[in-house]
Amino acid sequence: MKVVIVGGVAGGAGTAARLRRKDEHAEIILLEKGPHISYANCGLPYYVGKVIQEKEKLQLQTPQSFHSRFQVDVRTGHQVISVDPQRKTVLIRTDAKVYEETYDKLVLSPGAEPVVPPVAGIRENQSRIFTLRNVEDSYAIYDYIEAKHPETCAVIGAGFIGLEIAENMMERGIQVSVIEGAAHVMPPIDLDMAHRVHNEIRGRGIRLYLNQMCQAVGNREVILGDGTAVKADMVILSIGVRPATRFLKDSGIALGKWGEILVNDYMETSCQDVYALGDAVSVRHIVNGELVLIPLASPANKQGRIVADNLTGERKAYRGSQGTSIMKFFDLTVAVTGEKEESLKAQGRPYRKVFTVSASHAGYYPGGSQMYIKTLFQPEDGRILGAQIVGRDGVDKRIDLLANAVRFGQTCYELQEEELSYAPPFSSAKDPVNMAGYVIENVLKDRMKPYYLEDIPKIPEDALCIDVRKPEEYEAGHIPGYVNIPVDELRQRLGEIDLSKNIYLTCQIGLRGYLAQCILEQHGANTKNLSGGYALYEEVIKDQQAMLDEGGNRQRG
Repeated sequence: MKVVIVGGVAGGAGTAARLRRKDEHAEIILLEKGPHISYANCGLPYYVGKVIQEKEKLQLQTPQSFHSRFQVDVRTGHQVISVDPQRKTVLIRTDAKVYEETYDKLVLSPGAEPVVPPVAGIRENQSRIFTLRNVEDSYAIYDYIEAKHPETCAVIGAGFIGLEIAENMMERGIQVSVIEGAAHVMPPIDLDMAHRVHNEIRGRGIRLYLNQMCQAVGNREVILGDGTAVKADMVILSIGVRPATRFLKDSGIALGKWGEILVNDYMETSCQDVYALGDAVSVRHIVNGELVLIPLASPANKQGRIVADNLTGERKAYRGSQGTSIMKFFDLTVAVTGEKEESLKAQGRPYRKVFTVSASHAGYYPGGSQMYIKTLFQPEDGRILGAQIVGRDGVDKRIDLLANAVRFGQTCYELQEEELSYAPPFSSAKDPVNMAGYVIENVLKDRMKPYYLEDIPKIPEDALCIDVRKPEEYEAGHIPGYVNIPVDELRQRLGEIDLSKNIYLTCQIGLRGYLAQCILEQHGANTKNLSGGYALYEEVIKDQQAMLDEGGNRQRG
């Protein structure tokens, strides 16, 4: 069996290695248009920031070491320019020649390429405009910094890579501005969870421009849609990627609306003996069943293993992806899995949500931090649809547990039953994941009746709004219109409360509000408790005030 694999990074190299382990006699040819294979794509920003100091650390395998271990014919600098499934051939271009190669089985793993917008000035300033997708890109950025010593940098796009490179540019002593066309950073999360990220960005000295498109690149500046000129000795474009599939245009292999390769559950394309995987294919979303693009290394590696198994006579299916992702931003960690609220609304799918704020480990053990968890679930049975976490320590552990809940259709009741490791330096006896399950059950059974930040402006004028925190917490900051009755005094002060009115409660994170709700409901009151509490509200207000201040400063400027 002669197998030609197009693309030598995560998916392609993984397929080749698995195939060799299963078939010692197959002829395997690995074609990669660049000079490197099997490199640490996700580590590229950290080379720029000198966290990773040796170039060689980015390369998990060299062409020579890969050939030595797996006896794969690795051909770097070989770009496939067309495919003919009828004749079972691929046309390949190198610096020296164009030639044809035959195959028995073809595996397509060409990956994705950065989107470069049609913005005025990009071509004229291309020597100081960069993308970050492969090893050569990271070398180019690193070398430019070393040679030119830029003082300012504009990062266009605030997704995972955009924020990671912004952090690493700051670590190099460069003043960074982040420009995002949407209302919030990190597209996989919702706005209400992004406020804390916005505050962290500004707190680190990075200038943040939201709801702004780059209109032009000038001489050492970027011009935004409102005319603002942002200083930029260099520019890094990080506005997304698209499948690198233009070479398949006339192949007869079915492509989707984004240019992605369409595959079935077995990673087979529309043409016989042609498989595809990785960033260039669409897959089923594990929650909604729709075709989506999820350009992540972990799914690509899983798909490579499945393709290799199917090439050797097995019949294995890929069950879909859910976009589980995590990002470090200085000391902050942002993680997501499954659906987000914005997407569920767009689908018209019924859902409910809770916000829980939990300590990363036992409160009495020093060094803990708070993590904000948003969990989305089905109203009828509490099945987990998605989750987002913003925090510091311990976020990775919790998002992985919630990712399993999403993938395997678990409900809040399974979250409660999770028996998780506990010692004071690592967790609490009631882990944050357990707590999310308990809160969801309380909501489902109408024990905890929540309201949310977006409901505050709609609270009826004749309602009572009560903040049940301690007086010193209340004085340090509170929601306008809320009166302070600490939960520990509530039973003694019931006479001050008109129980016939609708009562809206808040505390710091939601727990004391729930305790107050239990007391008041059993005395005949109708109450609602702010999900996420004042902690979440404070992040929103801080973010909104910063945006107002920035807007005013630009107008005065």
